[in-house]
Amino acid sequence: MVRKLRVAIVGGGLGGLAVARALRGQADTVILEQGSQFGEVGAGINMSPNAFKVLRELGLEDPLRRCAFQPEFHVFRDWRSGRTLFRANIKSEYETRFGAPHLSVHRADLHGILAAGLPERDVRFQARCRSVSQNEHCAVVLLDNGDEVEADVVIGADGIKSAVRESMFGKDDPEFTGNVAWRLTVPVEALPYAIEPAVTNWLGPGGHVVHYYVRSGQLVNIVAVCETSQWTAESWALKGDPAELLQTFSGWNRSLLTLLARAETCFKWGLFDRPPLARWSQGRITLLGDAAHPMLPFLGQGAAMALEDGLTLGLLLSRDHGTIAERLSLYERLRLPRTARAQIGSRARAAENHLRSPLQRFVRNLKFKIRQYSNPHATLNNGEWLYGYDVHDALRAAGN
Repeated sequence: MVRKLRVAIVGGGLGGLAVARALRGQADTVILEQGSQFGEVGAGINMSPNAFKVLRELGLEDPLRRCAFQPEFHVFRDWRSGRTLFRANIKSEYETRFGAPHLSVHRADLHGILAAGLPERDVRFQARCRSVSQNEHCAVVLLDNGDEVEADVVIGADGIKSAVRESMFGKDDPEFTGNVAWRLTVPVEALPYAIEPAVTNWLGPGGHVVHYYVRSGQLVNIVAVCETSQWTAESWALKGDPAELLQTFSGWNRSLLTLLARAETCFKWGLFDRPPLARWSQGRITLLGDAAHPMLPFLGQGAAMALEDGLTLGLLLSRDHGTIAERLSLYERLRLPRTARAQIGSRARAAENHLRSPLQRFVRNLKFKIRQYSNPHATLNNGEWLYGYDVHDALRAAGN
């Protein structure tokens, strides 16, 4: 009888849970989660069609649809006047064009869907990774309490501060990007006016604000980003001051400020990233999600890329041909160019969203208008290459 592959997944976030679900029945997995329970920090996530297709492949389409909200449009608006700069249909077109819908979901709901049904024996809580090592027979995760976990494969899904990444490639502190984000939610009963059923992005000088419904339309998720010279807090995320938020965006559209004023609490995040890595894998050890490619939120693809990573890696490890190193090498070759393009694209989108020069904003907005008229079916961020992606198609194209 052939022994199942033993896989240790360091980190129980979205990407780690996705690869665990993709390996169900195919491998003996253990998730090493540093927290005392599963829990995702943050609020809303836009599940673009490429991300939705991963959840569908994992058998989670129905629970996702039940808890998510399906917006009708993507909209860019002027920061002060509220004038529509660009509008793209979502609900009426995406499923036909890309094979899946676009949904907006609360991060905690998505995390719960992925975690539901995982056997308790497959999870170790309060298991913080200190380092990883390997030999020709196995890979080893050393935990803070001195325990060692042996596996045939170790997957570092432990986020931007990844201990697995540091063990593999040395210490490499992420860089502050000059952007701070406030994250908040407003219950629908507290709304000051009716919010359009859209993913709406207000573009202004040195910042932007995006909002959309989550939790089946019960909450409005808001992310307000502004440029700043430094981030001095020890934590990357801390409780914010709603008054500071309003002061930061003073002078913006009155109706937008009225919406922001309805938030009783908010959280403030420094946005950090790293340049793309040249490689993710060494022998029996590899990375996924933010551990491999931390991504700014300006294309809305951080969670999507982690989910794609998880499914791709799960499918490759479930196969019995090729050595472990060969399968991890193929995973890297399939995923690294795409995630690097998304990382770079997210940085470029930040610059375009935050133009300070009135002339530059006029030129950008004119391009939006020309594009809107020349191609009424265009996506908001030229996202066809993102949204049309399918993991199985990528594997077939690679001859697998």
